[in-house]
Amino acid sequence: MQSLTRKKVLYVITKSNWGGAQRYVYDLATRLAEAGAEVAVAQGGTGEAGAPGGPLAKHLAEAGIRTIPVPSFARDLGFKNDVGAFLELKRIIRTERSDIVHLNSSKAGFLGALAARSLGTRHIIFTAHGWPFAEKRNPLWRAVAWLGSWATALLVHTIIVVSRNDLRLGEHLPFCKKKMRLIHNGINLDAPLGSGAIIRRAFPPGAHITGTIGELNRNKNQIALVEAARRDPALSIAIVGEGEDRAYLERKIKEYGLESRVKLFGFIPTADVLRGFDAFALPSLKEGLPYVLLEAKAAGLPIVLTNRVGGIGEILDAPDLKEFSIEKMIEKTASVYSAN
Repeated sequence: MQSLTRKKVLYVITKSNWGGAQRYVYDLATRLAEAGAEVAVAQGGTGEAGAPGGPLAKHLAEAGIRTIPVPSFARDLGFKNDVGAFLELKRIIRTERSDIVHLNSSKAGFLGALAARSLGTRHIIFTAHGWPFAEKRNPLWRAVAWLGSWATALLVHTIIVVSRNDLRLGEHLPFCKKKMRLIHNGINLDAPLGSGAIIRRAFPPGAHITGTIGELNRNKNQIALVEAARRDPALSIAIVGEGEDRAYLERKIKEYGLESRVKLFGFIPTADVLRGFDAFALPSLKEGLPYVLLEAKAAGLPIVLTNRVGGIGEILDAPDLKEFSIEKMIEKTASVYSAN
């Protein structure tokens, strides 16, 4: 790995809950700090303006990584909060004087790029964890998302995409093709797995358990599994993760009388639950390159899909997972940092 001992890197992400983008930031921040970079992470709370820091902030603090709260960051668009977040980011970037500002998630991408550009930051990087304009929404929403993504792409110096699908989409953004760098997400391919007993104990002996892992939100589409269990009385579903859709899912599970066959487990580390599943389901409407699918494939689980979106096909079609190791991800990202 090229030397990073003189590099100051500021990561920025909108929410500090625990999903793929947050895990990506955690992996890069901790590994590149070990390689000698001076690292800090600016992050919002768990979705609402002023919300406390989530699991990402906790895990980074435990790893000795300095975190900087951005209280005005909120999940939804809002003029007052977004202006506040821009001003907070500008203050943070001016104070940190980082060589590299590495932005993650759409809102952090645009506001962070605008703030960093206004201050003359030498190298601004944006990682697209799945382009928002690829989501299956109404045409007006997608048009706005496309314009926001294009504006972000124009403002930054380098765009990292995590799948060939996102590379293809990104290369169609005018004047941005030469900025694109494909770097797949990576996992520890030798990581040990737990027993999965926490999942097994929640269901009757002999139950065939289909599990999924992810933030509880619209894009992860866990409601599709609840509806599938409603139609098929033989299905037992384990849903691992937290998020804004929890109350909605709880209400639907109760409404359909599925409490004995569909269970919400909250946040549990992936390694502790995979062996509790007989099959892994990924009902997502949008993905970049999902860590959980890499881990489910590495664990040898049968995989059930409802949508082949983002980089899912790249994982399923790969003859092995060597291209998706965390070592490769870190090495390629360090090369991008060292090149500027």
